[in-house]
Amino acid sequence: MPTTSDDALAGELPELLRTADIAAVLLRMPAAEPRALLGRIAGFAPAVQSAGAALLLDGHADLVGRGGADGAHLAGIDQMQEALPSLKPQRIAGVGNLTSRHDAMVAGEAGADYVMFGDPDAHGERPSMEAIAERVAWWAEVFEIPCVAYAATLEECAEFAAAGADFVLVEDLIWNDARGAAAALMDAAAAIGQGQSPARPKAEADT
Repeated sequence: MPTTSDDALAGELPELLRTADIAAVLLRMPAAEPRALLGRIAGFAPAVQSAGAALLLDGHADLVGRGGADGAHLAGIDQMQEALPSLKPQRIAGVGNLTSRHDAMVAGEAGADYVMFGDPDAHGERPSMEAIAERVAWWAEVFEIPCVAYAATLEECAEFAAAGADFVLVEDLIWNDARGAAAALMDAAAAIGQGQSPARPKAEADT
């Protein structure tokens, strides 16, 4: 995760978002009072949205509309079912932490705008690259709802794009690169391009 201040990061985002074809930015926020969180959302929303990307909140579905965000990323079926009424149909509702095919299908049938595979669980554990790619390929073959794959390495970026992911989420891969986020994002975009067929994944960045 980036360690710069919110203001500095928001100032860097427009240039960073021009580096690659970014569909959305996922904003993770520490626990704080709603007023403070709304201030953070308001600080990021213009920079992201002016670049043509969507600003998604990690949870905090109740703050999406009030803060001017475009939607929320929800962790699991329970959180999704609680949040969907406040998000749909105007806002994006995406779902991750899906541990089974059944959960993914439940999310899709309930109206999720995308499902995510490969994201870390509460203990930071993830399935193997092969298992994630298998799940992505199954979903892409059977369902029309977009699939996001969480990639921790450049190899995973290429592998998940080749498996049929509509979007690839990159996080520490970008922010922890000593060369800077722009150089890392260009590498991630190139890896996705190597794996994808025509008109396949865009990237998603995680702040």
